[in-house]
Amino acid sequence: MCITLSFTSKPGIGPCNGTLQVPKSMLATARAQVIAAPKIPVAFPGSTKQCISDMDLGVHEVIRRQSWPNYFASKGGTSRRPRFNPMFIDEAYEKCRTICAEYAKTFYLGTFLMTKERQKAIWAIFVWCRRTDELVDGPNADYMSSTVLESFPLDIKPFRDMIEGMRMDTRKSRYESFQELYLYFYYVARTVGIMSVPVMGIAPESSVSAPTIYNAALYLGIGNQLTNILRDVGEEGRVYLPQDDLAQFGLSDKDVFSRKVTDAWRDFMKEQIVRARFFFNLAEEGPSQLDKDSRWPVWSSLILYRNILDAIEENDYDHLTKRAYVGRTKKLLSLPLAYTRALPKPGLSLH
Repeated sequence: MCITLSFTSKPGIGPCNGTLQVPKSMLATARAQVIAAPKIPVAFPGSTKQCISDMDLGVHEVIRRQSWPNYFASKGGTSRRPRFNPMFIDEAYEKCRTICAEYAKTFYLGTFLMTKERQKAIWAIFVWCRRTDELVDGPNADYMSSTVLESFPLDIKPFRDMIEGMRMDTRKSRYESFQELYLYFYYVARTVGIMSVPVMGIAPESSVSAPTIYNAALYLGIGNQLTNILRDVGEEGRVYLPQDDLAQFGLSDKDVFSRKVTDAWRDFMKEQIVRARFFFNLAEEGPSQLDKDSRWPVWSSLILYRNILDAIEENDYDHLTKRAYVGRTKKLLSLPLAYTRALPKPGLSLH
């Protein structure tokens, strides 16, 4: 008995349909593994200051506009079609797919669980974000300046805000506090949540408000980005860890680049992992409120990123000399648990 993945058809559960097939025994096991996350006060771990509010960033206004019924129709009608030859569009999406597969393996695995239409949209968003990032972080970054980003003819706020995050990369490689880092997270990660929710769709039967679902997507972006930073710390000369948190444990950039795992480093990392899991727990409120075809892939993304934190712990916090790696087998075995989380569960709380 095994898990098989469909690379071309709409995911589903069922025999002989070329889709992901999960034996009932595995689903039963996965269901038994669902453990309610502890309730956590809504206060950022390790934070003593007020973070910049979403109201100040204009997030709620964007969410309000994207939640309007017939919003896109009001922007010019629903019958608009691209004027390009469909063959070129297909080639562009295929290119986006291959780039996503090469550079974001964990993320890409989750897209297998989406419908074809959503797959293509999410691949395109990923590549747009990556190409923008490469302007300031790629092989030609030394020849770039923040003015080069002005050439993007974008008028959608989350996309513009992400460009601002790329500008921050040209100016900063250190952040004094988590409050300061939190603002950076909005620009480079939380914006992706705002871009993605309209693609994923909110279930018509959802009893949760649209802002609550968007907030969950924003929290998932923070959890994912913080996990990336913990996994990749010290790469390319950047230390995107709160400097005051490092100092609290008697650490500095020098300790990061020395690649020595000490008890102080382990204690520091334990606190950072608690913080990342805090945001993943907050994010759990959203995936099950999405369109039914989107719940499984989003739950998969959340669980797979949590597995990276587990891998750091399993390495005894030595991700300075060896990468915190989640093997393909473990990733595949996470899918039944994600599927179980995506199913309606009357009377069962996941929070």
